[in-house]
Amino acid sequence: MQMVERPWGITAFGAASVKAVPDLVRMRFKIVRVEQAPAAAFGAARAAVRAVRGALRDHGIGDSAVEGSRLSLKTATEYVNGASKFAGYQCQATFAVESGALDDVEPLLVDVVSAGANEIDGVDFDVAAKRELRAEARGKAVAAARAKVDLYAEAAGVRVGALLHIEDVDPEQPGTSRYRSHAEAAATTAQDLAPGHIVVSAAVILGYAVARD
Repeated sequence: MQMVERPWGITAFGAASVKAVPDLVRMRFKIVRVEQAPAAAFGAARAAVRAVRGALRDHGIGDSAVEGSRLSLKTATEYVNGASKFAGYQCQATFAVESGALDDVEPLLVDVVSAGANEIDGVDFDVAAKRELRAEARGKAVAAARAKVDLYAEAAGVRVGALLHIEDVDPEQPGTSRYRSHAEAAATTAQDLAPGHIVVSAAVILGYAVARD
């Protein structure tokens, strides 16, 4: 038999999500060159960096929208017959690029690779107004939780009193798995899972007192 040890009111969980078409893309890629001498590796990498930056400018992406690392150097090895063998000196530069021209992503990647980038680490789509979308989702989550509270109160024949507790919940974080199924059921629809869209979700726990007549 289960009993509430400290009865105090009505608690409900609410979740909601907002869907939006992405309006920006973030790309991460590297230039990696291996040569037998450090100077040659630096030279090859610098030439590729200049070519890649030129390709980015040709696509209207200025230097301010590009995060590039300094050139790094390390010894490169390879395994031959189970043994490690010196392969040369590896020079590397890492880039992170943000662009709002989503229709240009494919041509841009083609040109960046042609210019000398030889490792693509990721292409992620996002929305610039994520903070506003998160706020909208949180408002809807509060409304969903309040609707549950009203339903429970009506079914139990009591009136909802003052709001006593508000707790923000991220169902994807460790320790909140007990809420995850509720969040998925309340916040996810077939439209939310449509490809090409960004879904911003939020969840909350509300606690109300039971009004005393």
